[in-house]
Amino acid sequence: MRTSNGQSVCLASNQASTTVDTPHVSKIKMSLLPSQADFLDLIMFEGVLELSKSLRLIHDLALYHSDVLFDDGEKSALFNLKVLWEGLDRIAGEV
Repeated sequence: MRTSNGQSVCLASNQASTTVDTPHVSKIKMSLLPSQADFLDLIMFEGVLELSKSLRLIHDLALYHSDVLFDDGEKSALFNLKVLWEGLDRIAGEV
């Protein structure tokens, strides 16, 4: 995978620097556990809006393009997808 400046990035390596550090993101990262900060870095690197669109697509495919009947657990999982994409949309609006 390549960054926007053309450098190769190995996502499996802990030495790869994929962080987008704006003052807002840096402030948030100070209050996070290292694993949470790494997860946020990955989300920012992959593209917040792209991940949001992907989650919405999966939700809509499951809900509107499937003949499967959903029980409470599956309905809850679909709602969790909605919560995630809405949260990603808010993050994209703040960065």
